[in-house]
Amino acid sequence: MHPASVLSESVPWPVHPALRPFVAAITGYRQEGLPPGQHRGLPSPYLTLILTVDEPLHLAAHADPGQPPARWDAMVGGLHARPALIRHEGRQWGAQVALTPWGSRALLGCPAGALVCWDADLADLFGGGAAALVEDFRAASGWASRLAVVQTALLARLAAGDHRWTVPAELREAWRLIHADAGRVRIDAVARAVGWSPRRLTARMRAETGLPPKTVARVARFDRARRRLGGRVAAGRDWDLATLAAECGYADQAHLTREWRSLSGLPPTGWVAAESGMLVETGAAAEADADGHRADHRFVQDRARPQVARSVS
Repeated sequence: MHPASVLSESVPWPVHPALRPFVAAITGYRQEGLPPGQHRGLPSPYLTLILTVDEPLHLAAHADPGQPPARWDAMVGGLHARPALIRHEGRQWGAQVALTPWGSRALLGCPAGALVCWDADLADLFGGGAAALVEDFRAASGWASRLAVVQTALLARLAAGDHRWTVPAELREAWRLIHADAGRVRIDAVARAVGWSPRRLTARMRAETGLPPKTVARVARFDRARRRLGGRVAAGRDWDLATLAAECGYADQAHLTREWRSLSGLPPTGWVAAESGMLVETGAAAEADADGHRADHRFVQDRARPQVARSVS
């Protein structure tokens, strides 16, 4: 299809200060005119909440291979270390919310560990409120109205939540330290920094997020490498895997390729070929967010990534 016939937009929405410990980004996305195909939803430091404007999201394969394919108007995907496969007919239209692990308890009512490697209908977590949210979201006109509906619903969930249980400060700091260095820090050093033993850190992080610290670090390192490679490809810049491996803390290019294949199901070159129509230029690196992540949140879209970012109108 001729590129001029492709509509592709990404609309970031400013996150309310009360939500910032729990929400990394709220983004509207729309793509039309692409060839039908499949997109890989890759591991990242965030849980994903998606609302669709019209056609349901079709998950052809989940991070947990035992979960059957599904179609949802609204869904939540947990942290994972394997790819999911999203099938589309050439168009995707909706909003994505990137949730920190602590946002799972605050906004979904369960620890992130309860959703690890799992995708769920939003109704399973929001109850009847999910249908009302989808109805209001779809009835809104324009991105500003739609994304305001999403944020208002999240603020209401936050206000109504049970906050008697809080994530230990040591665990939050360990997560921050791992992501501040994009997974290159030693886990025993992180444990010492927060005053826990490596065994205790592993047990507590696995219980809360579903992933042990070493896997969290692998995903953080991969996430940085994917963003850098995707941004360079989208910008038409030269890219070299050996250089990328060195920049992102891999022992060598072979190590990068093994990890990429393990976490995405494809080697880096295969991923670029498969996803080239979905990649977006990220521009300069963003400042670290509240949890220490360095990411351009316009590029956090992993399950339905648009090509071009623009302002809310």
